[in-house]
Amino acid sequence: MPRPDRAPTLKEIAERAGVHISTASRVLRQPEPVDGWTPSALRVREVAAELGYQRNLWAASLRTRKTTTLGVVMPRLTDGVVATTYQGIEEAATRAGYSVLLSSPPDDLDAQRRAIQLLVGRQVDGLLLSSLHIPGRPFVDSLSLGPLPVLTVTRHADAGLPFVGGDDYRGGSLAAQHLLDRGYSDVAIIAGPDHASTARDRRDGFVDTLRAVSVPLPDHRIVRSDFDVSGGVVAARTLLDRGGRPRAIFAVSDTIAIGVLGVARDLGLTVPDDLAIVGYNDIPVVAQLPVPLTTVRSPAHEIGMTAVRALLELVRGGDTASVRLPVELVVRASS
Repeated sequence: MPRPDRAPTLKEIAERAGVHISTASRVLRQPEPVDGWTPSALRVREVAAELGYQRNLWAASLRTRKTTTLGVVMPRLTDGVVATTYQGIEEAATRAGYSVLLSSPPDDLDAQRRAIQLLVGRQVDGLLLSSLHIPGRPFVDSLSLGPLPVLTVTRHADAGLPFVGGDDYRGGSLAAQHLLDRGYSDVAIIAGPDHASTARDRRDGFVDTLRAVSVPLPDHRIVRSDFDVSGGVVAARTLLDRGGRPRAIFAVSDTIAIGVLGVARDLGLTVPDDLAIVGYNDIPVVAQLPVPLTTVRSPAHEIGMTAVRALLELVRGGDTASVRLPVELVVRASS
């Protein structure tokens, strides 16, 4: 038996479990039990738990030259959909026996560069980047990351890197088709920031679907904005606080749409009688608004989990293809 003032050794665990030390080592390298384990493997886990065994990750990293740590750069973590994506990342990493080092800098390139350099200095095994700006390739090339595996999540930014995100073009198309089916042709879009591929793809899907049926969308009906509520307020005032306002607005994020709802209320407009509104992402709060919001649901949690699985494939020396996960329209009272 080990002394109470020190951790048990692999030899002690193996002897008590009645297995060879190599078997105990192999079993305890797994972060959690796997399907098909033998009774002897399960016995090793039981004995290790009884004796208070903790794997020495630092020693393991010296042997393998791996830190079993993933770096994540994820601005706007206060945004509900971004936070949900991160939950998926952390869940999948934990299941695979990896820890996560998170940096949540402002959504600008200098801040992201500093965050990436910090994580690289911590010798992470791979990087997930969630907020690359268009165009992404010059920025990525300037980082001098060498062989470090990198995958982008949510935004692809034309960087030529593998990425995992929602099918944002399809989502924009679904929003447009929904408004057309409801009889709206006098429409506008609050299109988010120019640097975000998510915003651009949603805008393009929306505009192309309207164009396919010869519904005009003048330039003044495409308004740029930040992704937050205040961005929606500013853009909505541009569209609504004057004559000739549209009858329907597609906002490329739910937070933008919440700002639109506030402006509509202040102007005495009734939703959807005077103004129909469609958002994007389906964050939990929008179903509970006084006028529940029609939106496009993006699988944020699944995006995070899928991104980790793809990055770990790169860490192991394999290849991975980019993935666009399906989105769906959720119709509620705002349209």
